[in-house]
Amino acid sequence: MPDVILPALDEQDAVPWILGRLPDGYRPIVVDNGSSDSTAAVAEALGATVVSEPRRGFGAACWAGLQAAESDVVCFMDADASFDPRDLPRVADPVLGGRAVLVLGSRRPEPGAWPWHARLANRALAAELRRRTGVPLTDLGPMRACPRRALLALGMLDRRSGWPLEMVLRAHRAGWRIGEVPVGYRPRVGRSKVTGTVRGSARAVQDMSRLLAQR
Repeated sequence: MPDVILPALDEQDAVPWILGRLPDGYRPIVVDNGSSDSTAAVAEALGATVVSEPRRGFGAACWAGLQAAESDVVCFMDADASFDPRDLPRVADPVLGGRAVLVLGSRRPEPGAWPWHARLANRALAAELRRRTGVPLTDLGPMRACPRRALLALGMLDRRSGWPLEMVLRAHRAGWRIGEVPVGYRPRVGRSKVTGTVRGSARAVQDMSRLLAQR
């Protein structure tokens, strides 16, 4: 069954809900990305594998978790309780069954779950990605699944907010079958550090726009 990589920065209040709802057989790897709270201790006490990655950045945390993973298929998911872990089989099953190589969860947000600036930026980037590559994605969301060894072989370089887009671009170049499935999206627990703020959304757009320009 898949390993689930959970990048986490000050998510001690969200981690128990997430770990308590993981489907049977899904092994959590919580990557503590320099938290100032008890994220690592809480996750470890609840049975998760905990990896420390002091270098800040979403991509850095994802990469550290990928290095620690052991299963044939890995999943990625935010650790802020905005995604329901019970949706993971919908994302992972097409990969486990060989029907796709990379599957993303396309967010269906509850009221108030997705700030307008983050949603608008995501919509624009997804549209540009479709225009450039023909990959029929509507969302570049962080809940996703793919084979571990194949992902390692892609040579991912981004260690900031461009990681989600870089994965799709490199997967497309490698000829992967890419798809998406609908997943729920809830108001996060605690304060957002990235796309929940205008500044964070702008930084993510900057990172992803740089990747698109390079290609």
